[in-house]
Amino acid sequence: MTSGGRPGRYPGHRVLDPVRGHLAPGAFLARTLLLRARAWLIVQAALGAGVAWWAARDLLGHPLPFFAPVTAIVCLGLTYTSRLRRIAELTVGVAVGIFIGDLFVHTFGSGVWQIVAVVVVAMSLAVLVGGGQMLMMQAGIQGTILTTLVAGEGEALSRWLDAVVGGAVALVIAMLAPVRSTTERPRQRAVAIVGRVAEVLTDTVQSLRNRDRGRAAATLAHARGLSSQIEELRQATAEATAAARLAPLLSGVHREDVETIHELLGPLDLAVRNLRVLVRRAELAVEDDEFVPATYTDMVADLAQAAATIQDHLEHHTSLAGAQEDLVTLARRSTWSHPRAGLSAEVVRAQVRSTVVDLLVLAGMPLTEARRRVPATKEELDPTAPVEPEDPASGSG
Repeated sequence: MTSGGRPGRYPGHRVLDPVRGHLAPGAFLARTLLLRARAWLIVQAALGAGVAWWAARDLLGHPLPFFAPVTAIVCLGLTYTSRLRRIAELTVGVAVGIFIGDLFVHTFGSGVWQIVAVVVVAMSLAVLVGGGQMLMMQAGIQGTILTTLVAGEGEALSRWLDAVVGGAVALVIAMLAPVRSTTERPRQRAVAIVGRVAEVLTDTVQSLRNRDRGRAAATLAHARGLSSQIEELRQATAEATAAARLAPLLSGVHREDVETIHELLGPLDLAVRNLRVLVRRAELAVEDDEFVPATYTDMVADLAQAAATIQDHLEHHTSLAGAQEDLVTLARRSTWSHPRAGLSAEVVRAQVRSTVVDLLVLAGMPLTEARRRVPATKEELDPTAPVEPEDPASGSG
């Protein structure tokens, strides 16, 4: 498997050298890689700050446009899923805070109770106009600044305009120069999750064959942990979709790739759900010393190999036709039930069949076709019914 290692397998897992107490080489490498990943975002923020300062000072004639570069930096540091909303909130929050602060200073002067009153009124007004947390916090912060640092005549308006300039610059940069890694991240996460599915299935096979209770329990914990990774993939995909929509200069290839991963979210989520049930039943079978036919364990092994194959093809953007055929072959084998198999073993077999459908869809097959390739059998509908051999002529559709 090319990626998707277990949690903890990453450069710099040990942050400090236990003997010398300084940063270990692995940790420095990890931080260097992190810096490289965020370099373009840092460059965007720096350029935004410089352009916002120039526009507010040289174009608008403001002598000290502090809020212009600050607003640009804050806005460019936001994720794509919330950039537009938060840019608007930031601008409105600054305006509300400055208005309330300026009003109180000119009417009541500056002092402790004025600060308390300004913060309460500004933040409350921000909530009443329907703003989120960013708007509310900015209203309170800007009101405090205006109360403690008394603005000169006309400065309140200039500060609000500075914030508008900073937000506008940030929006233009976000649209014209998106972070390309944002659109590439969903595929990387999806590939990693499919790799972890293959790992979990492989560990399940080993726990069944060796009757290893400790490994079975650890594998179940690993399988349950995949749910949070699915949620992270969902968030990364939403962010990439927003980035593709906002950035007109983003290439069509990247847009199509984001759409592809978005379509894979559903079947991958279902595959992880079915995987959890499979691993849980395998763990129970090992714990209760239940008989699990070797053919069932082999099915799980083949499912692990299919997941690993899909991972490799997704990573390298190659055809998944071969993986589809392997999964269909596995589906045919999974129609056979062993007469001595217990409940947990039968659930494992049933979950293999369900996961085959999910992986077929993940490999590009339409859902209706995938279900047709893994048909419901009489034995599955009625566990007491005798097993009927599969008709070879009708298995492949």
